[in-house]
Amino acid sequence: MRNSLLTSVLALGFAVSTQASAEEVVNVFNWSDYIDEEILAEFEAETGIKVVYDVFDSNEVLETKLLAGSSGYDVVVPTGTFLARQIQAGVFQKLDQSKLTNKGNLWDVVSERVDKYDPGNAYSVNYMWGTTGIGYNVDMIKERLGIERIDSWDVVFDPEKLAKLKDCGVYLLDAPTELIPAALNYLGKNPDSRDKDDLQAAEDLLLSIRPFVRKFHSSEYISSLANGDICLTVGWSGDILQSRDRAADADNGVTVDYAIPKEGALMWFDQMAVPADAANADNAHKFINYIMRDDVMAKASNYVYYANGNLASQKLLAEDVIGDPAIYPDSGTMERLYTIMPYDPKTQRVITRLWTKVKSGS
Repeated sequence: MRNSLLTSVLALGFAVSTQASAEEVVNVFNWSDYIDEEILAEFEAETGIKVVYDVFDSNEVLETKLLAGSSGYDVVVPTGTFLARQIQAGVFQKLDQSKLTNKGNLWDVVSERVDKYDPGNAYSVNYMWGTTGIGYNVDMIKERLGIERIDSWDVVFDPEKLAKLKDCGVYLLDAPTELIPAALNYLGKNPDSRDKDDLQAAEDLLLSIRPFVRKFHSSEYISSLANGDICLTVGWSGDILQSRDRAADADNGVTVDYAIPKEGALMWFDQMAVPADAANADNAHKFINYIMRDDVMAKASNYVYYANGNLASQKLLAEDVIGDPAIYPDSGTMERLYTIMPYDPKTQRVITRLWTKVKSGS
């Protein structure tokens, strides 16, 4: 009887274990506040593949996991500059293009710009792209600076002007690879410069405005700006536009706007890629191909208010997305957008020290 019972228990355990291991799954690691969760549910319903979805709030967090190996993820979404460095480190596997049947939907304008990070777009597919600019509380800025709208980086990088905003709250992105190029560009230098003197000039400029910065952040400025807790931030276009709409929906008296300054701004690309050691690479391709559908990509952009690299989706975008020049800039603004390449290890060490000094204010 004992032997029979033991055999039954073991058999049941084996059956449960086999069923669990047979469950189809795809493990996704993406930026926070960056997808309509209905998309995940609809993918699961259509394919039977369970999505385990985790989020991060900085490229550095993602890169640490990827370079350590055995991240456990099947699809990750690094920004182009980090992607390029990670490709060189052998972090990703080449995509099987035969499994990406929706690639005809892609927008050549974006694919061509991504090519500098991922030659031939062999390792990645664009998820979203956008700009890094200035988000602000319209009324607070008008009250303190006497201007109706922001159109220049001098509001951020002129210490005299930023000092007038200290009381209402200034947040800067905790992202040296975005703030340092912005400072260089404002100074009239190459935003992608590695020159020692140029980087020193950027450091001096950032230190000059440091006393007026309340906080360096990754994503919490969305709610802080919408609630009226701060009046100025440097942030990502879609995040600030989400903040604008949250404030409007709350009808709380806060009006948020976003500026791509006349001096130009960083254009960045967030790319879907598959780690070399992904346990569910086939499911990863199915997930990416699903996201590449025009209706799915349109749903994603309509939710997060970011532009995407899917040309076919544009006919399905809401008018307040496709028609908003802050999301899809006009050709003149596009010409003023710059891109940057990843830093080499020596320069990266300089950047890390520089940024640590800026954040500490000493």
